[in-house]
Order: sequence, then structure tokens, then C-alpha cells
Amino acid sequence: MTKTILRALKGETLPVPPVWMMRQAGRYLPEYRATRAVAGDFLSLCYTPDLAAEVTLQPIRRYGFDAAILFADILLLPQALGADLWFAAGEGPRLSTVTTAGELAALKPKDAIHETLSPVYETVRILARELPNETTLIGFAGAPWTVATYMIAGRGTPDQGPAHALKATDRATFAGLIEVLTEATIDYLSAQVEAGAEVVKLFDSWAGSLRGADFDAFAVAPAKRIIAALKARHPGLPVIAFPREAGERYIGFAGATGADCVAIDNSVGAEWAAANVQKDGCVQGNLDPALLVTGGAALDRETRRVRDAFAKGPHIFNLGHGITPDADPENVARMLAALRG
Repeated sequence: MTKTILRALKGETLPVPPVWMMRQAGRYLPEYRATRAVAGDFLSLCYTPDLAAEVTLQPIRRYGFDAAILFADILLLPQALGADLWFAAGEGPRLSTVTTAGELAALKPKDAIHETLSPVYETVRILARELPNETTLIGFAGAPWTVATYMIAGRGTPDQGPAHALKATDRATFAGLIEVLTEATIDYLSAQVEAGAEVVKLFDSWAGSLRGADFDAFAVAPAKRIIAALKARHPGLPVIAFPREAGERYIGFAGATGADCVAIDNSVGAEWAAANVQKDGCVQGNLDPALLVTGGAALDRETRRVRDAFAKGPHIFNLGHGITPDADPENVARMLAALRG
């Protein structure tokens, strides 16, 4: 029997949608916190294959999700390209910046990324061996625009202002960085597939701040190139694209990029997405993550509402963004009971 997520990605409508959660391996789980303490810090956890595999497996053991997503971080790729990367306690990631033609030229060639990223591929190989037979293994990377916003600013920003400024003032350097990231992302995801990933997901977390022609040039076009290249190398590979907060631009995104599934955030309604996005194929989403903090009858009701909104087409049940550290693990079990009820 083909795995349920692979069936949905091929366009099949299932009586109960397959389910996983973004950031399902994470700080809301006590077993994750214990394993991270063993690793010592976040990057050590990412680069220690046995521990990264362990935290990937923890939510599968606890909840029986239909997919596991590789435990890693979107900023490992810029680190592999030569950027300095560290995590400031309580403040998140910090990187050395790329804002000039000289800094762009100083990045390593894409062929050099695999030396740094080889522990990630080993984690994938461990998971391919150890996951239950019915569980799909998802690899991932950040989309070029989103990764570029961190590389240009040196950190996360509320409005991606530094990246928009570079795009306006030095288009050649900005476009060059997007080009470098597009090519490196193809090789990075391809190596994950070769190691055992069955599906890959492209996270464009800041796609919503791109407008008009910029959305086409820097969200749609790189995704189209990455997906086409991956499918040429790995025929039949399913790809999930997540242009978060794209709003109306979710419409037609699958057709424009070649994605097999479009993940949607919870700023758009499930009913709207079913009418406008699901007509083109599989949709993933889009329960509000805040409900896993508050729980109760509202969680039951909203879980069933999202499920029922997408019931007439291919659907992978998920959150509209990652589960938050303050979520109650018992509410995850409650969500699954309401979904599978």
C-alpha cells in the first residue's frame, strides 16, 4: 500500500487526510528538550546525526504522524556556503552578511556545500532505515528569497527591510545571491533525496513580503527552477511549496512552479483555499497553531472544520505555521483524535 501522504501528493482524495505538523520535532516536547541538552546547543544538535534523527523520530513515536520531516535548519545552507552562523541566546540566529559584490564573490562554490552538510545527509540515511514503513520522510530547504533575507540582514527581521533595500539599490548583487542560493538549493535537496528523502518541501517563510513582479521574479521563478531541476534528476519526486502569507498569490502557485502541493498559512481561510487553490491539486494546511496552546472545544471544532473544508480534494492536514514552544503536547493528541475521530 502506498503511503498516505504520497497518495495525497499524487492527487488522491482520502477519507481521512494524512497529517504531520511543521516543527513537530521541537521545544514543546520534553523529550526534545532532554535531547537538546545532551547536544549542548542547537547547531550541535543539527550536526550530530544520531541526535538529529532521534528528535525527528520522537513525535512519530508519540503521535504516529504520517510523515517525519528531517530535523535541520534553513540556515545550514548559507553556513555551508561560507557564512558565519551562530545562535544568540533568546534572540535567534545571527549570520555574517552578504551585501556587496565582493562578499557575494567570497561565498564558496555550490560543490563545496556537501562537506559541511554531510551530517545532514547521514541523518536522512538513519531515518530512512529507522522510520516505520508507513511513515513518509520529508526533506526540506529554505527558498532562496527567505534564506537571502537572513544573509543580507544577518538576522531575522520583521519586514525583510534590508533585503528589499538591497534589491532596490544593488539589483545585480541581490539577483546574484538569489542565483547562488537557487543552484545550491537544488544540489542540497538532491543530496537529501539520494540519502532517502521521499518528498521535499521548500519553505518560503517571507514570500508574503514580495509584491507584484518581485513575487514572480523571486518567489515563483526560483521555485520553478528548483522543482524542475529536482524532478529532472529524480523523476516522480513530489515537492511541497510553502510561499507563506502569499494571500491571493497562492492561486495558481502550483501550476506556475510545478509543485505537487501548496502549503498554506492560516491567514487565509480553509474554505477560500479549497475553492481557489485545491482545484489545482493537493493543499497542505492550515490549522491555527495557537489552538494547540489554548486547546479545548475550539481545537476540536476548528480541526474538524479544516478537515471538512478540504474533504472534496487531496489534502494533507497540517498547521498554518510551526507549532510553538508553549503548545501543550496533550492538545496535539486531542487534535489527532478530532481529525481521525
